[in-house]
Amino acid sequence: MHNTPNSLLLRIGICGRTNTGKSSLLNMITGQNTSITSAIPGTTTDVVTKRMELSPIGPVVFLDTAGIDDLSQLGKERVRRTMKKLGSIDIALILLEGNVWTEFEDALVAHFRQYRIPMVLVVNKVDLCTPSSSFLAQCKEISSHLLCCSAKGHDREGFISEFKHTLIALCPDAFLHSPPLLGDLIPSQQEHPLVVCIVPIDLGAPKGRLILPQVQAIRDALDYNASVVVVKESNYVHFLSTLKILPDLVICDSQIVGFMIQHTPKEIMCTTFSILFSRFKGDIEQLAIGAGALTRLKAKDSVLIAEACTHHPSSDDIGRVKIPRWIATYCGPDIAITHCAGSDYPEALSHYQLIIHCGGCTLNRREMLWRMEQAKQAGVPITNYGMAISVLHGVAERTLSPFPHALSAYKQAQEESCP
Repeated sequence: MHNTPNSLLLRIGICGRTNTGKSSLLNMITGQNTSITSAIPGTTTDVVTKRMELSPIGPVVFLDTAGIDDLSQLGKERVRRTMKKLGSIDIALILLEGNVWTEFEDALVAHFRQYRIPMVLVVNKVDLCTPSSSFLAQCKEISSHLLCCSAKGHDREGFISEFKHTLIALCPDAFLHSPPLLGDLIPSQQEHPLVVCIVPIDLGAPKGRLILPQVQAIRDALDYNASVVVVKESNYVHFLSTLKILPDLVICDSQIVGFMIQHTPKEIMCTTFSILFSRFKGDIEQLAIGAGALTRLKAKDSVLIAEACTHHPSSDDIGRVKIPRWIATYCGPDIAITHCAGSDYPEALSHYQLIIHCGGCTLNRREMLWRMEQAKQAGVPITNYGMAISVLHGVAERTLSPFPHALSAYKQAQEESCP
């Protein structure tokens, strides 16, 4: 539980009006005083997160959010931050008081329906107020998943049992049956498959370790009984010359994709870590269509480069320096580049002509899909670093070749962009 990255955990958001018992519910579920509780409305002022092992799903993370009906000046900012966080969850628990339904619940339901986030309605405080049959019927019309409880802990075991059953029914397949990162690209009939990872050690490489996508790719290959060789680009050509049998798959860091393609025989399947993550975390076909939009950028167009994490950019940072430089070379110097990092993903996207997102290794799949859905609703194509860099280096068809449907989507987008 403690070693699993947050981005790989099922994220369950607890939301509702102030003083409906959200923090008390979290404390009851976890069996700990995770959140401060009080009869004073607005006690929770920011998102509280708590990990928990929830069998049989495994490790999950709960998000206890501020009440959405705080209309004070400071409260409006809390509500804005709460709604932004609620875009990253996989399952929403909407906490209610018996027989009370307001415009704030309507807003939550509309939000989750818009982003296709499954909802569980939880009627709390049933020890104080018994919900009417008409109120329960109204709730069931909104969501077939309805639970009743007293967050003070009355019949905790019974509620937890029902709660687990509901979560299992709603849990996305990706969390119950983790998709392979690259395992399906390794020939299963081959006795000793070989995967080569080309990992540059430059100013952007973290000291003393590899970055998460590289580590996860190595682990996934090992899980599928492949041998894995990790080399720097300076050793790659020599290493290939020493092999009697060619590798089954070569993966590289996106910034050296041109080098990899130049020195990798055409019969060897190859791609980049970022393109692998485009499938693992998002919708690879939508991102491939977005990659095709690079070919129709023109002077004065605006491009958003979005990073999921925050870090101090190096002097040759991939998102801040290299990609803008490659765009200027490929599309012309008059493309307007805007950057965002961490949770500061803009709410207004429609004035951009393209979004180039990082691989999203620190995001969960739901949040990456949510960001992609926001772009889709704004009518803005979106791609990721790996695909964009492959296009800018003229090698996208080669790096997308392991994924035929994505390659077809990219080619179609290219054709549509031609005059």
